[in-house]
Amino acid sequence: MASRKGGSSGGEGVRSLELELEKMSVEQLRAFKEQTDMEVNLLHDSLNNIRTATSRLDIASAALHDLSLRPQGKRMLVPLTASLYVPGTLDEADKVLVDVGTGYFIEKTMADGKDYCERKIKLLRSNFDQLIEIATKKKKVADEAGLILQAKLRQMGATA
Repeated sequence: MASRKGGSSGGEGVRSLELELEKMSVEQLRAFKEQTDMEVNLLHDSLNNIRTATSRLDIASAALHDLSLRPQGKRMLVPLTASLYVPGTLDEADKVLVDVGTGYFIEKTMADGKDYCERKIKLLRSNFDQLIEIATKKKKVADEAGLILQAKLRQMGATA
């Protein structure tokens, strides 16, 4: 079996789970492991999505900072897509449109736009940390189920 670490309540919970897993049949263990592995994969997908969103917000925050340094009336290239830019003039340097999702934009001051980005980044990082913890626990459960399944299969092979 895998080694265990943790306090008294954590150790008891792990031991309880181990006992429950050992009571399962081989078919139940296989199904449980597959389900847990699928949940771990979904959590990893969510972590990647959060990483991508955080990265985009970091870029947006940096762009707002750069924009705030430009003088009003300054000619510049305006991004329409990631690879398409058109010439434009900075009209109002203190007002920005913030994409709040599903095609909705809100006009905010530059300071409010920066604050919005920072709050969203902080929220995403908090969610990321929580998901890492959950994914780690799920992975340990899946690994434990795999170990018990292997032991049961070896035991069945030895008796056959």
